[in-house]
Amino acid sequence: MRESKLPFLEKNLGFMGANPDFEACSRVIIGLPMDSTTSFRPGARLGPARIRGVSEVLEEFSIYQNRSLLDINFYDGGDVVIPFGNVVESLKRIEQTVDAILAQGKRTLCIGGEHLVSLPVIKAYRKYYPDLVVVQLDAHADLREEYLGEQLSHATVMRQVVELIGPQRLYQLGIRSATEDELLFAAAHTMLYLDRLSTAVDEVKQHIGRRPVYITLDIDVLDPAFAPGTGTPEPGGFSSRELLQVLLSLAELDVVGFDLVEVAPPYETGDNTSILGAKIIREALLAF
Repeated sequence: MRESKLPFLEKNLGFMGANPDFEACSRVIIGLPMDSTTSFRPGARLGPARIRGVSEVLEEFSIYQNRSLLDINFYDGGDVVIPFGNVVESLKRIEQTVDAILAQGKRTLCIGGEHLVSLPVIKAYRKYYPDLVVVQLDAHADLREEYLGEQLSHATVMRQVVELIGPQRLYQLGIRSATEDELLFAAAHTMLYLDRLSTAVDEVKQHIGRRPVYITLDIDVLDPAFAPGTGTPEPGGFSSRELLQVLLSLAELDVVGFDLVEVAPPYETGDNTSILGAKIIREALLAF
């Protein structure tokens, strides 16, 4: 079933605690099941459905925030229908869907999908928040000019974001993998906190101030020991506990949008990464 006001959305199993009344909710979950440019292990397109499916194993109540999902109003709109293999049309549909939600005074929480899906979401957000800054939690810089001959790629997405929002508006935390060219680009155009996560948060918050913030979280910011279910695992990462603490600290900012990307269920047993993804979504819903 598709919402008439959101023509590219198709409903499926919703996230736990979601309110069925779209009009009553200020926040909308949408899934972005695309992994067309994945270069190592595909499967992130299955992330949105699996994260929703395992969310029932968790409590609606967060002991970290002393709040419950039952105390807030959010709507799960389902997934954007992605035309497999057509990257440009897929990105167009994502942008149009997010724009339609923002135009109604609501905010989105997106579940990917590969990291390229963040680009059209941020494009839509910048229309409504011209002073937008982006906080990226990730293992990879994603600042390549092109990858495998393509400018639209999960490996180029943050380069595209910088060109969209302007220099020194992208805050990159947790990065521990980059090319030499990417590091040179970052030195001139981004706020890069190389191989730092919790130790950089206070400085980032002070620098951003009250500007509106979009947070994009690639699950591979974590060590593969904590999140093996991802397309491009990068050893030497951070713990799930540290990441949750960072998210709660970032809640002091004016966070207007959030996405979680690159959860790839086929590469794990026991759904550990998907369950962690569901917990991250719960905490983000309550915090932001």
